[in-house]
Amino acid sequence: MMNIHTYAAIDIGSNAIRLLINTIYETPQSVTFNKTSLVRVPIRLGQDVFTVGKISKKTINRLADAMTAYKLLMKIYNVDRYRAFATSAMREAENSSEVIKKVKEKSGIKIEIISGKEEAKVIFSSELRNYLESDNYYLYVDVGGGSTEISLLNKGSVLYSQSFPIGTVRLLDGKVEESYIPKVIKPWVEKITQNKHIELIGSGGNINYIFKESGKKEGKFLSYHYIHQQYELLKNLTYEERIEKFNMKPDRADVVVPALLIYNSIMRYAHATRIHIPKIGVADGMINLMFKRNRKI
Repeated sequence: MMNIHTYAAIDIGSNAIRLLINTIYETPQSVTFNKTSLVRVPIRLGQDVFTVGKISKKTINRLADAMTAYKLLMKIYNVDRYRAFATSAMREAENSSEVIKKVKEKSGIKIEIISGKEEAKVIFSSELRNYLESDNYYLYVDVGGGSTEISLLNKGSVLYSQSFPIGTVRLLDGKVEESYIPKVIKPWVEKITQNKHIELIGSGGNINYIFKESGKKEGKFLSYHYIHQQYELLKNLTYEERIEKFNMKPDRADVVVPALLIYNSIMRYAHATRIHIPKIGVADGMINLMFKRNRKI
């Protein structure tokens, strides 16, 4: 007998807000997660928070409108359970309590703020383990708008994990210098990867975009040379040229370069020659975690 469930996760990041809806097919032998819908809106909370320390009234209203729309979409899809969670920007916003209250009043959706460590745990509740070969060392790198999560994985376990306050929006707004990467991230990465053969697993909208544009088939990897090449190519183009030549969305054309800078640097520090992009993120992990917890009830 098959049971069918519909779960959703709303990921309120520093650069965009995403709604992921999954249909879950459960039998006594297996559980399959199927991505039914993924909606992304470019509400850049980090631009407010990393500049003035709080979220503006205009952005709060946009966020509340997005949550209202997401609530209607979840109703249309007959979603059984959902969680709405916020990461880096909301963690640092002075008025996060006010934002949560106003969004709840307007949309009925309650937002919870999760820590960097919780964010990493949620990600590893996803199907990420399916991509790990038992004896290989992988450096999982999730580059967001406000933070970068890096974890060393081996044999399905997390050996080291750290959240760094550097992301694409923070770099763009000049709230953190590029020098932070070699000063802080480099020694940490070199220490945990010393004398190990490392491959990267990349997560985030920007690396997903680069993989899609590469034309590679799902399950294939990108080389360090390719990532470096794309970084050099795009950083030497203007914002307008990136939009025109590559048909990029405006909210992708500015953040893709700092994202590639971070991935490129970490690959170099870890002496990694390839990066896997399984298109699994924190929203996937949240749905997986909700499902597992519900089964135990």
